[in-house]
Amino acid sequence: MAYISRFIENTILTMSSSFPVIMLTGARQVGKTTILRHIAENSQDKIDFVSLDDINERTLAINDPKLFLETHKYPLIIDEFQYAPVLLHYIKMIVDDLRFKHLHEETIKCNGMFYLTGSQKFLSMKNISESLAGRVGILEMQGLSQREINSGNNIFFEIGNINKEEYTGEKNKDILQIFENIFYGGYPELIESKVSKDSYFSSYVNTYIERDIRDLINVKDEIKFNNFLIEVAARTGQELNLNSIANDVDITIPTVKEWISLLSNSGIIYILQPYYENVIKRIVKRPKIYFLDTGLATYLTKYPNAEVLMNSSYSGAIFETYVVSEIVKSYLNNGKTLRDFYYYRDNSKNEIDLLYDASDTLYPIEIKKSSNPDKNYIKQFKVLNETKKKLGQGILICQYDKIYDISNNDIVFPVSFI
Repeated sequence: MAYISRFIENTILTMSSSFPVIMLTGARQVGKTTILRHIAENSQDKIDFVSLDDINERTLAINDPKLFLETHKYPLIIDEFQYAPVLLHYIKMIVDDLRFKHLHEETIKCNGMFYLTGSQKFLSMKNISESLAGRVGILEMQGLSQREINSGNNIFFEIGNINKEEYTGEKNKDILQIFENIFYGGYPELIESKVSKDSYFSSYVNTYIERDIRDLINVKDEIKFNNFLIEVAARTGQELNLNSIANDVDITIPTVKEWISLLSNSGIIYILQPYYENVIKRIVKRPKIYFLDTGLATYLTKYPNAEVLMNSSYSGAIFETYVVSEIVKSYLNNGKTLRDFYYYRDNSKNEIDLLYDASDTLYPIEIKKSSNPDKNYIKQFKVLNETKKKLGQGILICQYDKIYDISNNDIVFPVSFI
């Protein structure tokens, strides 16, 4: 299978020149191992690779971490390192020793020594933050973006700083092609192989439940957990209603909370928090949920093809999910944080799909499946004037075929340019 160039590669290389340890986390099968092996093969330094999926390597790492790290010399890639978190203490010792030696001999390299991957973000982050504070650069990886699939340029969709000239020459896709992209999602193996979508995701879901779920929680009823996945997929792009999910799956609200946290921490969903400021009293406070791979969401909701999906009542929500996930990928691929993203909704039915909070300025984004931009789609942006912050350039992302100014402060942005 041919290697697809990943935009996060440059971010990994840049970070490895500043940190001794790089942690790459994300859902299973998004390409973490593949990209690190590619970096190793093209590095001037010999980078060793070991996977803790190998039971013998895992046993050695757990029982004798010092011998494990003596056996596998750095620079070293440790795949699925969360199986042996005890390694972190010994990695810290090696890093600190190298840093000390570097103070006395500058030729000693002390960055880019260890590359760690893990598909269980919560455990990975928790252990790393406790063991390697100040020594590790952390990146989250998602599936292929549409630009990666189409071999496009890595244009960072930087809200508040969009350069219209960068998108000159981009070709708009028709709506059915967009929904084909949505229908299949971005898992590299599915995009590159000839396996059917149903076969791929059937195996993926089973593997996910068998490996990650059983490792993290005691799921006594796997059928209920599978039903839970389906119910969450059906609610992508909507507010997280714990009671509704609990009732439909016949589980308790604490269980819903636990399982939602699990989906988030294993990179399956993105939880978008509501924007809240004390000066506005009417704001809805429940978060929204988005599946980060639309192919997985449409598999779980049993849509047979892109055309049926495009004409369904689900099309608006999954289109919004697609746009949000592409923006998320753009930010993560460029090493940027997602902590400044929100959505807005109030009791007067004013809603803004995505809100970027850049310190003293708010940038609103509205997402519409329509190919006919209308100023009415962005009239709710003015509600942000009630806040204490400036209102920046707004964006209407839709099916139109070019970028243009729809108002003095807002632009129309074609979805195919994301």
